[in-house]
Amino acid sequence: MKSFANKVAAITGAGSGIGRALALNLAKQGCHLALSDVNETGLAETVAQAKAFGINVTSQKLDVSNKDGVHAWADAVVRDHGKVNLIFNNAGVALGSTVEGMSYDELAWVMDINFWGVVYGTKAFLPYLKASGEGHIINISSIFGLCSQPSQSAYNASKFAVRGFTEALRQELDIENAPVSVTCVHPGGIKTNIAKAAKMNDSIKSIGLNPSTSTQNFEKLFRTTPAEAANVILKAVQKDSRRALIGSDAYVVDAMQRLLPTGYQKIVSLSTKWMG
Repeated sequence: MKSFANKVAAITGAGSGIGRALALNLAKQGCHLALSDVNETGLAETVAQAKAFGINVTSQKLDVSNKDGVHAWADAVVRDHGKVNLIFNNAGVALGSTVEGMSYDELAWVMDINFWGVVYGTKAFLPYLKASGEGHIINISSIFGLCSQPSQSAYNASKFAVRGFTEALRQELDIENAPVSVTCVHPGGIKTNIAKAAKMNDSIKSIGLNPSTSTQNFEKLFRTTPAEAANVILKAVQKDSRRALIGSDAYVVDAMQRLLPTGYQKIVSLSTKWMG
């Protein structure tokens, strides 16, 4: 897909951050949009900004952990726009907790949104993308889908799952010679609200982290803007890249994991103690 003009893109988590940046970048290129988010206020703001570019925009309040809701939204997108060419499974949440201190409900909350939301979005839109004759699926994983981080077991699990799911799908579509491709995105520290909105529990005190300051310390490492991230993602789509790393930190983490596939864990443990 070399051009986004007159294509139709569906984006989850479009009310802020990378989702909003993707919407505005695509709108500038003449791409029509179907936007969703659980946050209606942020979603309305993105819609208003995107409409200024003179493209067609539809929106839907959507909880991506609701399978029936996601499938209904996919049907509505094609009904309203006549087709859909791209689905950006971008919505996500975070949780700070040790494995021992994490409740099953907390783990389910993260997995339902970060992993199952991607699964639902992929499966709901895939038949329509094939029907369009030129489709692309973009699933947002994380650098924590490349290496693990203490206090982030649920997030790690969800993002590793997104990576495995997405890479297998890409292989299947290659074998089929389907008119649809897939890119797995691994952002590093992006200046979005995900850290501020993360749930945090006191169990991380047991590994030397302070629930009241760990988020702020972590955010200091965020260096890439959502607009920069969106630009990298869309270029990856145009190049039909299998994987997109976003930010210098993502490249460092990827290299560290490749060079020290098990040894990196000691490095991360030491840096976590330092940050705490």
